[in-house]
Amino acid sequence: MNFLRGVMGGQSAGPQHTEAETIQKLCDRVASSTLLDDRRNAVRALKSLSKKYRLEVGIQAMEHLIHVLQTDRSDSEIIGYALDTLYNIISNDEEEELEENSTRQSEDLGSQFTEIFIKQPENVTLLLSLLEEFDFHVRWPGVRLLTSLLKQLGPQVQQIILVSPMGVSRLMDLLADSREVIRNDGVLLLQALTRSNAAIQKIVAFENAFERLLDIITEEGNSDGGIVVEDCLLLLQNLLKNNNSNQNFFKEGSYIQRMKPWFEVGDENSGWSAQKVTNLHLMLQLVRVLVSPTNPPGATSSCQKAMFQCGLLQQLCTILMATGIPADILTETINTASEVIRGSQVNQDYFASVNAPSNPPRPAIVVLLMSMVNERQPFVLRCAVLYCFQCFLYKNQKGQGEIVSTLLPSTIDATGNSVSAGQLLCGGLFSTDSLSNWCAAVALAHALQENATQKEQLLRVQLATSIGNPPVSLLQQCTNILSQGSKIQTRVGLLMLLCTWLSNCPIAVTHFLHNSANVPFLTGQIAENLGEEEQLVQGLCALLLGISIYFNDNSLENYMKEKLKQLIEKRIGKENFIEKLGFISKHELYSRASQKPQPNFPSPEYMIFDHEFTKLVKELEGVITKAIYKSSEEDKKEEEVKKTLEQHDNIVTHYKNMIREQDLQLEDLKQQLSTLKCQNEQLQTAVTQQASQIQQHKDQYNLLKVQLGKDSRHHGSHPDGTQVNGIQPEESSGLREEIEELKRNQELLRSQLAEKESLIENLKSSQTSGGSDQSSAAASGQDSEQVAELQQELATLKSQLNSQSVEITRLQTEKHELLQKTEAFAKSVPVQGDSGHVSAAKATDVEGRLSALLQETKELKNEIKALSEERTAIKEQLDSSNSTIAILQNEKDKLELEITDSKKEQDDLLVLLADQDQKILSLKSKLKTLGHPIEEDEESGDQDDEDDDNDDCDKDQDQI
Repeated sequence: MNFLRGVMGGQSAGPQHTEAETIQKLCDRVASSTLLDDRRNAVRALKSLSKKYRLEVGIQAMEHLIHVLQTDRSDSEIIGYALDTLYNIISNDEEEELEENSTRQSEDLGSQFTEIFIKQPENVTLLLSLLEEFDFHVRWPGVRLLTSLLKQLGPQVQQIILVSPMGVSRLMDLLADSREVIRNDGVLLLQALTRSNAAIQKIVAFENAFERLLDIITEEGNSDGGIVVEDCLLLLQNLLKNNNSNQNFFKEGSYIQRMKPWFEVGDENSGWSAQKVTNLHLMLQLVRVLVSPTNPPGATSSCQKAMFQCGLLQQLCTILMATGIPADILTETINTASEVIRGSQVNQDYFASVNAPSNPPRPAIVVLLMSMVNERQPFVLRCAVLYCFQCFLYKNQKGQGEIVSTLLPSTIDATGNSVSAGQLLCGGLFSTDSLSNWCAAVALAHALQENATQKEQLLRVQLATSIGNPPVSLLQQCTNILSQGSKIQTRVGLLMLLCTWLSNCPIAVTHFLHNSANVPFLTGQIAENLGEEEQLVQGLCALLLGISIYFNDNSLENYMKEKLKQLIEKRIGKENFIEKLGFISKHELYSRASQKPQPNFPSPEYMIFDHEFTKLVKELEGVITKAIYKSSEEDKKEEEVKKTLEQHDNIVTHYKNMIREQDLQLEDLKQQLSTLKCQNEQLQTAVTQQASQIQQHKDQYNLLKVQLGKDSRHHGSHPDGTQVNGIQPEESSGLREEIEELKRNQELLRSQLAEKESLIENLKSSQTSGGSDQSSAAASGQDSEQVAELQQELATLKSQLNSQSVEITRLQTEKHELLQKTEAFAKSVPVQGDSGHVSAAKATDVEGRLSALLQETKELKNEIKALSEERTAIKEQLDSSNSTIAILQNEKDKLELEITDSKKEQDDLLVLLADQDQKILSLKSKLKTLGHPIEEDEESGDQDDEDDDNDDCDKDQDQI
């Protein structure tokens, strides 16, 4: 402690000698007093002196205070005083310091005393164990002291807590405390604990921190809550920022859905409190943490999808279009919505459909662009709108096409009633405000990013400069403004637009070179020796000229690649050209713009480079340098290689398209095969049913035939005139109807067979037509085998139907013969009453049997239906049982985890008890060496009463 005494001696106004003696006496009382009341009063006195005489109390009393925490845990009052005293010593919260260097001295003292305290890691472990006490006078000072330790030496204390058994879990219990003071200070403690420590952040997250913090935010009123909501949001940011594991856990836990109520701010104009603005600002930042462009693309995409599905994006768009929103909240909401839609096609499509609540309704994109090109709007708001527009167009070729189409002649509204996005961009591009020029140029460049089609489409845009003069192209107008010597910010924006436009687009390069004034202007700008401010413009002109060389298709004879290179060598010099080209990447604002996609500038004059443009420069700088130094022969070889590659790419693309088409055909064939299989199964079922019905009819016919033969032999030639061999005329008509129905079924089956055969022929023809593709030959062969199998099955079915048709024809022939016999009998035999009665009786008997058979068939069908329903019910019961088993298995796994945790806690307690027993044994051995007799009940460890301990200590003092 020599350095502390040195600080004490160097103080200009130290304590009086009597105060130092008082502190010493109090420390002696704490160390030597046997009565608990005396020690408690001494610690209370040290607490009262610790704020004013922080250094002296810290030097003399810290060791004694730690000893009190170890030995007097049974008395919560003295523990609370000791913790408060230690907090006063370590904490830097001194409001009475007036000297300028007092704050620095205070910080030094706090860190030095913290270093002394944590030098023994068991002191921090002791403090963690004290936090388990529910007593307010112990728990709250303990939370404050541990928070102060983390503020002073966070990484060291974090490491001690991390290796301490159940250390983080004990601190998580503070969030569940019913006393708001402890709960709120617990949030502050966890803030300090989780700062810049990914391992602790993961443990805290898996200890259900998200659920508890979101519950607290909801209880406190979401964005309308107080500073507690702010503290919870800061803790959530600590847990999620730059921690992919926690972000994934937050998304999978469906916590994104719970963020939606935060942004239900309404449309009232009652005013916003400063706390509400702060809370909503932090909430928006928390959303941005989950969808930040720096996160892994897969994680960002899944979070964006969840935000759209739960309605959070819709809520943000509502805030965008609402009235009465504070400017900083509106700006941050625009930035947040930008990152929620960035690169997500579904979210971008939804954003394009949002309309502002105006009359007539205008698209939200148009309303935002009006703010961007309006020089009266705040600078940060204009930057936010530009970022939103960039995110809307990022990897969104559909949106890029929609923006460019608003500039084409066929889509411009002739009435002038509505303003389109393209018209706003052109207005900003050619306005007198240089910032509007820059923003509009960058926005239009993003509409062309990696989209060759829109680069060609933009060449069609014509502008009317003045009445009576012919219109000029947009490309020509941009070069005209460049040559007029406007502000640097305007020229930089236009040059970035032209470089983006011409890169990877030979047609645009040809249009640019077609104007004979453009190349001399660029070479003149590059060749001049201008000041530092103009060096950036020179570099961009060199880049534009290099793009005109590298992407030149040599379609213009005067501006072929080789001629442009010769021009550079004569007018500028290759080394000088490359040096000017290097001015871009060496600019101080280039590296700043290349770090993040968001255009975040402190003031308008810093708005020089765009993030996407820095990528383009990095990509083209090397290839342009090589292109300048290449000879004409190398260029020819490169052109040949390019053509070969293009041909190869075309061939590959052609085959890819063919494969894609064949895949689609295969999918169609597979679907048709599955349909045919289903229909085949249905036909087989129908055939089976028809066969069973035919068999039943055959049985009935044979039975009737036998009975009629017996009746004719028994009665000879005496049948009843109203019956023919025991057959009623009604039965004969019924048999005719059945035979007709069988004929109709036969015709229906034949028509279905014809349809299947035609479908099979179509499949064969489609397979033979698509057989030229080698990649799908195996799959089509497999389908041919399936079709052949199906055709064989249908042939079998057709043979069965033919056999049935033959059987039906035979039955019809026999029936016809019977009818002829009955007619002959009716003509030749007279009527006899007795035989008629017998025949009638037999016919009645046959009808009874037939009705019985029909009834039995009906009952069997009912039973089959009942069994089917019963089977369905049993299947549903089985499914529900399986789901119940799965739930019970999950509960069992949870219980096993809890049992494992409890076993770990028991093991830790056993270790602590063993250490305590060892300490007791060592103390008893010391007492024995001092000559103090040890009673047997003391040795057994059963004497725990506090008053008896005090008496024993008194005896010790008397004997000493």
